Amino acid sequence: MKIKYKILIPGGTGFIGYHLCSFFIKKKWIVHSCSKSKPKKNRKVKGVKYIYCDIRNKEKLKKKLDNYYDFIVNLSGYVDHSKNRSIMQTHFEGCKNLVNNYRNTKLLKFIQIGTSIENGKQNSPQKEILTKKINTFSVYGNAKLATTQYLLSLYKNKKFPASIIRLYLVYGPNQDNNRVIPFVINNSLKENRFDCSPGFQLRDFLFIDDLVNAIYKSLKSNKNNGEVINIGSQKPIKIKNLILKIVNLVGKGQPNFSKIRIRSDEPIKLYPNISKAKKVLNWFPKYSLEKGLKKTINYYKKHDKKN
Repeated sequence: MKIKYKILIPGGTGFIGYHLCSFFIKKKWIVHSCSKSKPKKNRKVKGVKYIYCDIRNKEKLKKKLDNYYDFIVNLSGYVDHSKNRSIMQTHFEGCKNLVNNYRNTKLLKFIQIGTSIENGKQNSPQKEILTKKINTFSVYGNAKLATTQYLLSLYKNKKFPASIIRLYLVYGPNQDNNRVIPFVINNSLKENRFDCSPGFQLRDFLFIDDLVNAIYKSLKSNKNNGEVINIGSQKPIKIKNLILKIVNLVGKGQPNFSKIRIRSDEPIKLYPNISKAKKVLNWFPKYSLEKGLKKTINYYKKHDKKN
């Protein structure tokens, strides 16, 4: 008889959460999402139990969530490069509340979704840096790094089954329109002229299905507890070349390069070394950039996304 696993996905109403919920529902798992607000209409997945709760509130969290889950994938929080102090509460304290709820249960795996900022300003391709002395140059980065260090310590001292995935840039269908790829696709589909930076930044873009597969392999692996693992395509591309590639695939669109300045603190080269993911998880990205872009463009054509 096939085991019916039960998974909790804090942040399950976002872009990655939507795709993760869809994947596990197709696998016939019991899927619970936990978030502060309801999912957008186009991100509601049939079969998912949506629980509305702020993970910073430990009393309500304990009351609203079930007593047991086989797996937890923590996507909660948001990217915020401001100096808002609540960011630390959302990422670090929220994660601690989740852990304290389930550290003495038979939880099989806790996956924390981290960020490339945790690797600091080292040269690319970046390896996973684990030192506490890294300066992330942001409250958001410090909150993410503090969360990672907490989970690694918990594994070392208590054997809590935590693993951290560090992400770079992810794209795919149903992403928010303020992200670079949907922004360019939507403007190109509408034959707009749109302003861009000079575009010489080198970045790594991973298709969402590859990320979902990496998370699934992370959940099922017995080799990644207490590990931090970069996930990316390891095929960086200049932003200008990415934009031109999208415009070419769409067949229209007029980018105005050099109309937006590159931020002074923005790294020119930012992409990961994923050799650890290949070795530990036996994971390899399957989607070429062109294949992923075509699937994404087809989605936006079909759904007539509006900015």
